[in-house]
Amino acid sequence: MVSVSPTDEGRAKPCLIPEQMILPLVIASALFLENMDSTVLATSLPAIALDLGIDPIILELAFTSYLLSLAVFIPISGWMAERFGVRHVFRVAIAVFTHASMARAFTPTLPGFIAARFFQGMGGAMMVPVGRFVLVRAVPKSELVQALSYLTLPALIGRVIGPLIGGFLTTYLHWR
Repeated sequence: MVSVSPTDEGRAKPCLIPEQMILPLVIASALFLENMDSTVLATSLPAIALDLGIDPIILELAFTSYLLSLAVFIPISGWMAERFGVRHVFRVAIAVFTHASMARAFTPTLPGFIAARFFQGMGGAMMVPVGRFVLVRAVPKSELVQALSYLTLPALIGRVIGPLIGGFLTTYLHWR
């Protein structure tokens, strides 16, 4: 069924996405990106290490910093959501994650790469639980299971295709 939304002239214009699907799709997109990003780096490590002029084993610090920030900020994200509001924290988490991703791509040094990866983990740690919290608060209880099911598939697909995308980009383009 296609929903209808009014236009400026008062005529009805069909919408491709029902209004109640927009919030779950936004949250699912954020979860997809976070889950994909957590695995995309694995296949790109040798190219990144070569570009930065370091041993690939040392670059494992990037994985460690990401996991450390997840471990620290997932528990804190619930408190932050209650204190500052779930939608505000979710928006900030997306901004932190996006800016850290750009910083990671443009950093020429190992410490900069590790720091950017830490901030990426911070944004990702806040996106996942707070995104679900936004959905739980916004969706009526009768539709909650269906809305949460929309988050599962993109998150799983992100983890599966992350290494494939990382390998493809590194092989045919550049890791940045």
